[in-house]
Order: sequence, then C-alpha cells, then structure tokens
Amino acid sequence: METKRIVIEDREHADDSQLKEAAWILRSGGLVAFPTETVYGLGANALNEEAARKIYAAKGRPSDNPLIAHISDFSELDQLVREIPKAGKILMEAYWPGPLTLIFPKSSKVPYGTTGGLDTVAVRMPSDPTARKLIALSGVPVAAPSANTSGRPSPTTADHVWEDMNGKIDMIVDGGPVGIGVESTIVDVTEEIPVLLRPGAVTLEMLKELLGEVKIDPAILGPLKDGLRPKAPGMKYRHYAPKADLTLVELSDETRLQLHNLDSRLYKETVKAMKEAGCSKDLTPEEFCLANHVKIMGEEALAQGKSTGIICTDETRNQYNHGLIRSMGLRSKEETLAHNLYGVLREFDDLNVDCIFSESFSEDSLGQAIMNRLSKAAGYKILKV
Repeated sequence: METKRIVIEDREHADDSQLKEAAWILRSGGLVAFPTETVYGLGANALNEEAARKIYAAKGRPSDNPLIAHISDFSELDQLVREIPKAGKILMEAYWPGPLTLIFPKSSKVPYGTTGGLDTVAVRMPSDPTARKLIALSGVPVAAPSANTSGRPSPTTADHVWEDMNGKIDMIVDGGPVGIGVESTIVDVTEEIPVLLRPGAVTLEMLKELLGEVKIDPAILGPLKDGLRPKAPGMKYRHYAPKADLTLVELSDETRLQLHNLDSRLYKETVKAMKEAGCSKDLTPEEFCLANHVKIMGEEALAQGKSTGIICTDETRNQYNHGLIRSMGLRSKEETLAHNLYGVLREFDDLNVDCIFSESFSEDSLGQAIMNRLSKAAGYKILKV
C-alpha cells in the first residue's frame, strides 16, 4: 500500500479542500493518521467493524484492546451511547472538547470490533481544529488509537507516524508537532463512583474538584491481572516502550524522609555536595540526590560497555557528563515533560542505545500521567534508592 502524506500548515484554519480526500478515505473504510491535541491518532470509521480490524492489523494491536471513538460535536454522541450518566454530563460540559475520554454504555450501532468485545464504548471530542474538521467532514465517528506500532512510544509528530505506518495505511495528515504529548485522560462514568482508568492532562485533582469522589483503577498503579479484559486502551499490554531496557529510578520513602530532616546525615551530606558542585539554588536536595543515583547507574552501565541513555530535566542536566543525555524539559513546568516524553524515547530508539535510566517525577497533577507512561514503558521496572 502506498501511504499518501498531506501537510496542513495552519491547524487552526485547515481548509475543507485539504481534508476532503482524507474524509472520503475514512468514510469508505480506510485508515488515516491525523493530529490531535494529545498525540497523532490512527483513524477509521468507528461504526465499521472491518475498518476497526484494519486498525488492529496496521498497529499489530491485540483485538481485546478497546478503541476510542472520536466525535466533532455533542449531537454525534447519541448514535454511540445508550445513556449518559450524570457524571458524564458534568465532565462533558467542563472538558469537551478536550483531552478527556469517557466510557459510556454502548449503543447497538457500535460494533464489538470497536469496543474490544465490551458493552461499553470510549468516546472523546478532541479540541484540535483539524481533527474536529476532519471528523465532521467524514460524517462518521472516528475510532482513533495512537498512530504507532502497538507497544512503541506514541507519535507526537507526523515523522513518528511515517516511521511506524508508512505502507500500512492510506494517508497521513501532517499537522506538525502536537501540543500536550500524552494521551487523553480516560474516566469510566458507568459506575456509581467514576473510575479513572488512564491519567492525562485532565488530572485526578481536576476530576475530584468537579465530581467529589473518584476511584483509581489498579491498572494505573501496576500491571492488569491475567485473564482480565482491559476497559480502556493502555491498561493491559506493554505500552509506550523504547527498544532499550528502561529503568525508572525513584527515591524511597525513607530517603525522602531523611532529605526532609534538616538534621539528618544524608541531608547535610547532600547540601554539602550541592555546594561543591555549584548547583543552582532552584535544585532541591531530593532532585540532586535522585540525579546522583541515576548518574552512578549510567556510569556503571557504560563501564560494562553498554550504550547508555539518561533521561533527566533541565534542572539536573549539568550533573551528568557521561552517556547520551536527554532532558525532557523543566521539572517546574510539567507540561514540557509531557510534551517531550515520547520524542525522547523515540530518539533513544534511533540512537540504538542498550539501556536507559530515567529520573522519576512527582505523581501529583500532570506528573501522574508522566509517571504512568514511564512506568509502563519500563515494564514496571522501578528501582527505589
């Protein structure tokens, strides 16, 4: 198959004529990759079971992994869902269009091939103008998981999509880099208490502010148990993973406690080492200590002859002087970390590194989504120091 690539210079004002062919492909059962505000999606007609099968085939994705149906307007929801629970209405009003996916009871029109065999359907209304226009022009809800080979880091540029999907799909709509960089938040509103299934830019704190009590699915904290069917994308299988062996390094609760105790030996030694290293006053003892552990592990891997990648931040970048060092952005601005996460993982793939050591991040706010993706990318290989 020849994959056509079209370029949209201004995603805010994409012309109908630029998207006409892409919309026809979707309507006719073909596959089109397109940008959203989160990551690039691989789109197909959500009401066409054969089109859904094409998505699974192109990605190499297990067929029990549900797809998210994307809509361009609230009126398009009726054909997809059997009912809209109260929590769903509240969240739709607050965060649609935007980076939030909601799980509803599905209508009979939605094939099980789209829902991974479930009686529920995942729905999102993206805020990206090009995505919304493409969906509207196609005249059908568009099932669109991330446009990458299943298990690999998600694509945040059209080049990432081309690398994974060239020759497997009909078209790529190239709209340049995406904004957020991690997939949408997913919330199941079919239960009495809403359940967070995947963290994202609509954070747990934001959800609780609107809804009060929100449960967290255990799959966010660790692997889904064998035999259980995933309720949403990214819950069961290895996801977001680079080719190299990735280790996520995290400070233990005991180490954190010592670093908060101004009289502890560890705190005093760390502050002394920071002064000797000429560290910025913005760097905390916790950040310095974490980076030091990552640095030591990277140097040990290099001594063993391994090509080694280091994932750090702008704040800690100067602490490293060995290995292939890549900053994800500013720890103080979590949106930069999210935006650059998958690009950094894909760059290490291009560099053919043997192993990667990554600093860990706060699990508050957007940090929860960042840590969720890194934990899954590492296969939950998390080293507490």
